[in-house]
Amino acid sequence: MTSDLPKTSVAELLADKIVGVKPGALPASTERKCEDLLIDVVGLCVTARNEDYVGSALAGWEDDGPCTVIGHKRTLTAAGAAFVNGTAAHGEDFDDTFEGGPVHAGAVIVPAVLAACERHNADGRMALTGIAVGTEVLCRLSLVAPKAVHKAGFHPTAIFGAMGAAAGVGAALGLSARQIVDALGIAASMAGGIIEYLAEGAWTKRLHAGWAAQSGLRAALLARQGFVGPRTVFEGVHGLFNGFAHSTHGDYDALVGDFGAGWVTDTLAFKPYPCGTMAQPYIDCARRLARRGIKVEDIAEIVCEVAEGTVHRLWEPLADKQRPRNGYAAKFATPYLLATGFVHDGVGLGAFTEAAIRQPEVLALSAKVKYVIDPQNPYPDNFTGHIRATMKDRSVVEERQPHLRGGAHEPLTRQDITDKFALNLQHGGWTKAQSDATLRSLAKLYTGRIDLKEMRN
Repeated sequence: MTSDLPKTSVAELLADKIVGVKPGALPASTERKCEDLLIDVVGLCVTARNEDYVGSALAGWEDDGPCTVIGHKRTLTAAGAAFVNGTAAHGEDFDDTFEGGPVHAGAVIVPAVLAACERHNADGRMALTGIAVGTEVLCRLSLVAPKAVHKAGFHPTAIFGAMGAAAGVGAALGLSARQIVDALGIAASMAGGIIEYLAEGAWTKRLHAGWAAQSGLRAALLARQGFVGPRTVFEGVHGLFNGFAHSTHGDYDALVGDFGAGWVTDTLAFKPYPCGTMAQPYIDCARRLARRGIKVEDIAEIVCEVAEGTVHRLWEPLADKQRPRNGYAAKFATPYLLATGFVHDGVGLGAFTEAAIRQPEVLALSAKVKYVIDPQNPYPDNFTGHIRATMKDRSVVEERQPHLRGGAHEPLTRQDITDKFALNLQHGGWTKAQSDATLRSLAKLYTGRIDLKEMRN
């Protein structure tokens, strides 16, 4: 114990605001965003249900229980369901993004809260409150020290996800302010997630969302039973930000200032393409370039202006990003993604097979793609795209994208979200009848009792 600890900690301020969020009191825009999140996450769980990494995740979790693993007959404990569903939802990198982070909230918070409510409190209104609160906490935490966690070698979704899940489950289960403080303190000791998956396209990023979901759920349940966590979990000299951002200094007002009054959740972006978020505006630029009638063989070189903070994940080592080692690595390789968008007028779930990533025309163009750092790039507050293509006749053609399509500046509509849902369920092997029935079930989930049995298959 030291004498210079704050009288009221950041976690205590946050917990007081969390318990002040009452069921039925969310703004209509936030409720609608949470509806979109639910539709999107369930669709993503189904689309990935037959993938090898989901099979491994499910087989590797030994604890059978009463909770639904979406798209599977087998049921698990609440923690197990949160883990597998979170892993599936994030696995194809097709899930939502908070542009200020960047972090992925839905794949963490929705599985955690659904599992907790299915097991402990099947009240749809409380589930809605928990998903809104958890999403808000996760997103706001990413604003405290922007880019610092990534620079330190960690995945912000994994780190802040455990905290958001603890808050969301705590709100859904009606924990007291003191219990939520403890849950946050406990969750921080469960947080983790290095980004070395980038080296060879390993699977570990996929489990970050699921692991954070089950960690936050476990932390909330421990806190409900009286287990004590450090109240200075955020700003403490050995706290979350010191451990994962190498500094205790940050804008904590971005976390607690107007929490419960303003909702950054409303600005969540939904992806048009199943790949790294910051690459998506470059894909749009490439599609527009191709629609001008330009051919791969006409192009001598493509140079893209990029944000310095994206280089280590999406551009380097350049040779590996031009010719990715496997399909998962290709999801974080902007030259390959740009080239695929140009050649095929888009990037779909089929762009990451072994055959797709070895297509000669795509690789021929990808090899011509380079980058320069733009010191004025607004990342992470805004995700932009740029292509400057020099033709073999020395003429130059440029395309720019000022924002992420699907984000705050150009959001997807509910119809866009349900269309994506239908395509995801089709990809996962479900019939149109199953898709329609699931969508009808989801429309009632927040107003009735949590019942996920129809989603077991």
